Amino acid sequence: MFSHIQLGARDLPRLAAFYDHVLEPIGLVRLESVSDGGPPDIVWHRPGTRWPLFILQYPWNGLPATWGNGSQVSFSAPSREAVDLAWRRVVDQGGLSEGVPDLRPNYGPDFYAAYGRDPEGNKLCFAHAERLEAQLSGGELMSQSV
Repeated sequence: MFSHIQLGARDLPRLAAFYDHVLEPIGLVRLESVSDGGPPDIVWHRPGTRWPLFILQYPWNGLPATWGNGSQVSFSAPSREAVDLAWRRVVDQGGLSEGVPDLRPNYGPDFYAAYGRDPEGNKLCFAHAERLEAQLSGGELMSQSV
């Protein structure tokens, strides 16, 4: 498991507005950011949890942010409808589709996912599977990979 995922931003206000809209259907909300001494950042989490966090920040080294080739940030969604809505918001907010919402049986019989890119090129996945949600909400641990 991870404590946080952090992406660099070239246009932090624009990207923050994009993610505020896209992350709402999957239950992530923006936190008040506490300065860590670096460049400005914006942070999201699920209410009632401290970790994991999703963070956008201007790069510490002052160079322009770039997307990672082969990188993907995958978000767990509470339902198939939330996957559909998050993906639709990606496309409506200036992102690109990389795969429409659908079952992905190669990952599991109920693994439903959609893929896109944010306006700065970062690849995103929104996924729902019953056992994935159970594990993330503190339920049963999965005995096999999804």
